Amino acid sequence: LPSDPDRPRRARPPRPPGIRPRPPAVAGAGATPGQGGDDAETGGSRRSEELDDMTREELSEAIREALREEGAEVRLANKWEGGTVVLKPGDPATQARELPIDALLHKVVMIRDRLRVLEQKVNAHEKLSDAEKVDLQQYVTRCYGSLTSFNLLFRDEADRFVGEKV
Repeated sequence: LPSDPDRPRRARPPRPPGIRPRPPAVAGAGATPGQGGDDAETGGSRRSEELDDMTREELSEAIREALREEGAEVRLANKWEGGTVVLKPGDPATQARELPIDALLHKVVMIRDRLRVLEQKVNAHEKLSDAEKVDLQQYVTRCYGSLTSFNLLFRDEADRFVGEKV
């Protein structure tokens, strides 16, 4: 898509010494889709322009956010390190079970990550109406709210669940 000549462009901060711009890839010359040209499926040069218009601070924040969401390690609160959860049945003839708290935290984080993926898929779904998306989004938010009981396990507040804000 051609860029809008009337759209004001933000001034980019100067590049640090020693960093040169990467030459644009040419479609068909070893480039992967979305690396140049106007590939309609991936956004092509439009995505490149959006990246060019980002300030250094915006790019840094986007990277930090992606790391928080995708691969950042979630840490157990100090007071729970090395602890266990004891599941004691009501029947005294049945043996109690112990589960390491860090294993429980891992399972809770897996649930959270899968809810996030579900949320992204709902928002990106082409066949759902906006009303249906809102409905499903509210349901996912209520699921987050149900998981707030586990917030005491998280060391960092940013990792905690947030339900519906009233």
